[in-house]
Amino acid sequence: MSRVRGNGERITTMDLTRRNFVKVCGLGLAGAGTVALVGCGGDTEQPADDTAETGGDTGEVANNQKPVIFFNRQPSNSTTGELDMQTLNFNESTYYVGFDATQGGDLQGEMVLNYIKAHAAELDRNGDGIIGYVLAIGDIGHNDSIARTRGVRSALGTAVEVDGVINSDPVGTNVDGSATAVQDGTLEINGTTYVVRELASQEMKNSAGATWDAATAGNAILTWSSSFGDQIDIVASNNDGMGMAMFNGWSQAEGVPTFGYDANSDAVAAIANGYGGTISQHADVQAYLTLRVLRNALDGVDMDTGIGTADDAGNVLSPDVYYYDEAARSYYALNVAVTAENYEDFLDSTVVYAPVSNQLDATAHPEKSVWLNIYNSADNFLGSTYQPLLQNYDDLLNLKVDYIGGDGQTEANITNRLSDPSLYDAFAINMVKTDNGASYTALLSQ
Repeated sequence: MSRVRGNGERITTMDLTRRNFVKVCGLGLAGAGTVALVGCGGDTEQPADDTAETGGDTGEVANNQKPVIFFNRQPSNSTTGELDMQTLNFNESTYYVGFDATQGGDLQGEMVLNYIKAHAAELDRNGDGIIGYVLAIGDIGHNDSIARTRGVRSALGTAVEVDGVINSDPVGTNVDGSATAVQDGTLEINGTTYVVRELASQEMKNSAGATWDAATAGNAILTWSSSFGDQIDIVASNNDGMGMAMFNGWSQAEGVPTFGYDANSDAVAAIANGYGGTISQHADVQAYLTLRVLRNALDGVDMDTGIGTADDAGNVLSPDVYYYDEAARSYYALNVAVTAENYEDFLDSTVVYAPVSNQLDATAHPEKSVWLNIYNSADNFLGSTYQPLLQNYDDLLNLKVDYIGGDGQTEANITNRLSDPSLYDAFAINMVKTDNGASYTALLSQ
């Protein structure tokens, strides 16, 4: 049912539920037993039945009233992290779907710390009493990247607070321990005191401006290893794409454990060959929520349907895998550490989550059209894990999805390809930069 958009245009019939019709026409809901449906004031009467529940075809919905999901990149200030509530309140069917970044960042830090505690003596490769690590930072203005950097530094005792929050800035190189963005930590392990030092860190941004860049990370580890390679005992990365580039380029051959994030299939498989571990952000749950929230909004049903409350096909999520923050209008999946002890359970990252794998009845939930973009068509996690999951769920939820791949550099590369929003019933948006929610809401408001 899913397809990747080509150059041709596709015409669809838009759906207008009774609820949305009333809103578009400026009518009140209270006491509306019948509604006239010729334009916004004709003389053809329709009964106040359950068309809002079934998404019956009764007219055309204004673009600014259609459901909108932001996913993976939460609308927020890239400097302060403050949520962009104007974007998240664009209309009553606007939400965010992601994961608990703070919980995940803390979990990654704990995973690295636990590994050090179990292997300290063998990790200190040059015997200098310093456990040195390098850190690949994805995007200095991305909330998830910030949380992961803070999580590692907090767990390892290298964090420095600025105005009450942990500094997440890259340090460049810090072989002598003089950097001000971090400090040396100490660990007492089996009667031996070790210094923990962030030897180097940088934002992995390429010359074209794309962040989270695996090739840049691969080049960085070669530079660092040529300068102070025997001091590197741990490699940490904000994601698996960068982590695997460093693992394949240097750390596997050197026997240096590497820790990433996302539980991409190649990274999980690499645990058998020395990759230290990764974090599953429950992409299967996130992908489901991304499309499920749109499905519920399109059907006009309670937003908890098929999420916290079973739908008519039996799909339901348990509270140990997600939660909803009403104030932030955001659904968050919870994270799981993937290590040598459990990695075999995560080898295929594209399998749908069993509790929400049941097909919806197309009669009760008719096909709807969704425009969905991936900020960077080359992104490892989104390309190898998230989109394949979306393509599995769109069939189950009776959604015809156009998948649009961006260049990872500019919003215009994406927004310029949404030339006619009226062709779609709903939108799922993955921004290049978290600040740019208005680029999309303005387009839908035209």
